[in-house]
Amino acid sequence: MFFEPAKGHGLSHNPISACVSPRPIGWISTISRSGIGNLAPFSYFNLVHNFPPTVMFACNGLKADGTAKDSWVNAKETGEFVYNVATLDLREKVNLTSTSWSAQTDELAEVGLTAQSSIIVKPVRVAESPIQFECKTVKILHLPSNSEQNPSTVVFGEVVGVHIDDRCLNEGQVDYDRVHHISRLGYLDFATIGERFSMPSTYIKREQK
Repeated sequence: MFFEPAKGHGLSHNPISACVSPRPIGWISTISRSGIGNLAPFSYFNLVHNFPPTVMFACNGLKADGTAKDSWVNAKETGEFVYNVATLDLREKVNLTSTSWSAQTDELAEVGLTAQSSIIVKPVRVAESPIQFECKTVKILHLPSNSEQNPSTVVFGEVVGVHIDDRCLNEGQVDYDRVHHISRLGYLDFATIGERFSMPSTYIKREQK
C-alpha cells in the first residue's frame, strides 16, 4: 500500500509508529523550579551524538488538563534532566508514570520508586533503574504540528554524567541480558532485546585504507 499521511491511511490503526520500531524508552526525571519532582516515559527518545554524548526526547501532545507536559517545561526552566533506563522488571512502574498527573505530583513517590540523588544535576535518579544519564539541556525545538491538541516539543540534552550498575557489566561491556531493556513498538506493544548478531564495521575498514 501507499498513502500520504496528510490524507489518511484507511487502516484500523495508524501504522507509522509500528513501522519505526523498536524505539528506546526515555524514562525522564526532572524537577520543577519550585522543587517538585517529575517522572515520565517517552517512546520518542534516542542517542543522537557521541561528541559530546547527546540524547533527545520528544514530548508529544498535552496533559489531560490541556497544559504543556511537565518534562519539557522543567527541562527548559531548570536546564537539566535525567534519563533512566526502562527495564523489564520495571515495566509496570514505567507504565504507571505515563499517567497524566498534576504538576504538583511527584511520580516517583506516587508509584513507589526510590529517588536517588544525582551528582551533577538536581533532578533525582530512579534508584531501581540500572543505568542513568545526568543531562544538561542544550536545545529545545517546537516542531510544526497540524493538530492543536498534539504539539511536539523536542528536548536535546548533553550527557554530563553516566551511572551504570556494576552488575550490568561483563568484561568491560554493558551486558544486555543483565540490563533487560524494554522498547516501544507500535500500538500497545513493547519488546525486549531478543536474538542478536554482530557484523564488522565497513566504515572503519574504509577509513583505514
